[in-house]
Amino acid sequence: ELIGVAKNRLNLFYNPKLHKAAPKRELSAEDRIFVSNGGTPPPTEAPGGIAGTGISAAPVLAQISAHRAANSDAVAPPPPPATWDAYAKKGQETSGVMAMLDMLVADLDKDMQAADVDEKDSQKEYEAFMEDSKTKRAA
Repeated sequence: ELIGVAKNRLNLFYNPKLHKAAPKRELSAEDRIFVSNGGTPPPTEAPGGIAGTGISAAPVLAQISAHRAANSDAVAPPPPPATWDAYAKKGQETSGVMAMLDMLVADLDKDMQAADVDEKDSQKEYEAFMEDSKTKRAA
């Protein structure tokens, strides 16, 4: 499920046609009445912390313009050097990441299926062992 969310976010950037938008939020009956009478809908709840992780104390990187005021006599920087040609969109280069995510999902599915089979086999072995123990105790 988490890998599917990651793929959807990548599609938002690389393939906007494949991106699936988040479902619309359903308003409660009270909020619908309030909005229909000209009110504004309640704001959506912000995810907790950094990227929904619950970490709320994030370091702040701020520029202070007072540091530049002391160097106001400085000469303007030279123009940037010449670079490559104009940007051209790359076609299939993003498919590698998507294919890797698909392989991860397939591997996880195989692992989960193998774990289910192992669990069922272990349960059968346990039941057979308990039956053998029961017959030994009775004898």
